[in-house]
Amino acid sequence: MVILFRLLLLVALIVLAYSAFKYLFHPRRKLEQAHDRKQFFFFDDDKDVRKNFLITYKGVMFEGEKYLGTTEQSFEIISIYVWARQTDQLKGCSKEDFQFIADDIRLRYPRAKIEWKSPIKELLRK
Repeated sequence: MVILFRLLLLVALIVLAYSAFKYLFHPRRKLEQAHDRKQFFFFDDDKDVRKNFLITYKGVMFEGEKYLGTTEQSFEIISIYVWARQTDQLKGCSKEDFQFIADDIRLRYPRAKIEWKSPIKELLRK
């Protein structure tokens, strides 16, 4: 009986250590840390086209919606719509900041046309 109890305790410790390891190294946690520190971080599951990507930059969380389409030779992401989750946090952001974000998206999706939603779209048109 004591051996069984020790074995169950060992299994519980292994499961707990595994869960802590998965939590510490999960990309979503890194996104939240970068958001709190007002740093840049790009969180995307490039294997799943249906999942939106998240970008944090200067304390603002942006979300991007990807659309799959055809190019001359293959199926690729051809259109991306990007918006800020909380537009009140955009204070202090300039056109150069949005250009930096767009350039980083183009590195990952070179054939995609990037479109911004309001109010960023109006700022970039000026």
